[in-house]
Amino acid sequence: MKTRTNKTALVTGASGGIGKAIAECFAREGHDVVIAARSTAALETIAAGWQQRYGVRVIAIGADLAQPEGAQTLFDAVAATGVAIDFLVNNAGYGLFGEFKDSRLEDDLAMMTLNMMAPTVLARRLLPQIIARRGRIMNVASTAAFQPGPYMAVYYATKAYVLSLSEALASELDGTGVTVTALCPGPTQSGFQDKAAMQASGLVQGKRLPSSETVGAAGYRAMMAGKRVYIPGVMNKMMQFSLRLAPRKMVTAVVKRMSAPR
Repeated sequence: MKTRTNKTALVTGASGGIGKAIAECFAREGHDVVIAARSTAALETIAAGWQQRYGVRVIAIGADLAQPEGAQTLFDAVAATGVAIDFLVNNAGYGLFGEFKDSRLEDDLAMMTLNMMAPTVLARRLLPQIIARRGRIMNVASTAAFQPGPYMAVYYATKAYVLSLSEALASELDGTGVTVTALCPGPTQSGFQDKAAMQASGLVQGKRLPSSETVGAAGYRAMMAGKRVYIPGVMNKMMQFSLRLAPRKMVTAVVKRMSAPR
C-alpha cells in the first residue's frame, strides 16, 4: 500500500472501461479519487473496495454529463465536498455507429454535450485550482481524432475537438507547471462498442483488442510524464503517422472501407 499523497484526482466515466482503469491507477499510487459516472450504485461499490484495498479516500458522485448542465452540476458537487482537485481526467464519452442520415438528432446532440461540452466546462471551472496546485489534465480523445470517420461522423468530429482543445491548452499552460495530455486510444475492450452498437463494424469485428486496464495504465503513465499526445499501441501509432502523409479524401475513403459493416 502506497503512502497517501494528499493529492486528489477527478475521473469522469469511472464506473468501467478506461476511466475505471485510470482511476484505479491513481488510487493504487496513493492519491485520493473522486469518481463520477451515471451509475451511482456501481461507483459506490468501487469506492468501498478501493478505500479498503488502497487506503485512500474515494468519493463517488453520480453525474449525467450528457445533460446541458451536467458538468456544472458535477463541479458544484465536487466543490461541496471541500476537496481540491490536482488531477482532472475527462474520460466520459460515447460514440454511435451508423450513417448520419439515420441517426437521431437528440442522440447526436447528447453525444456532443458529453464528449465536448463536459470536458470544456470541467477544465475551465477546475483550472484555477489545478494551476495553483501545479496539477495535470488528461482528456481522453481517440485515434478517431486524427481523421474524418464515415459511419461515426459526429463521434470522430467530437474527438477532433478534444484533441485540438488539449493541444492548445497544453501550449497556453507552458511555464505554469500544469500539463495537458490527450490520450488517443484505438478500439479497446470496454463497454464502448456495445453503447455505440458497432459490433458489426470492421474496426472491431474479429479483432483482438487491448484491455481497458492496459490502455488505462499506459494513459496514466503518459499523463504523469507530461506527454501532450499519447497513442497507445505500435500499430495505432504507425497508422496515424501514415495517414498524415495521405490526401484527406483518400484518408476518408480508407476509414470508410475499414469501418463499414461486415
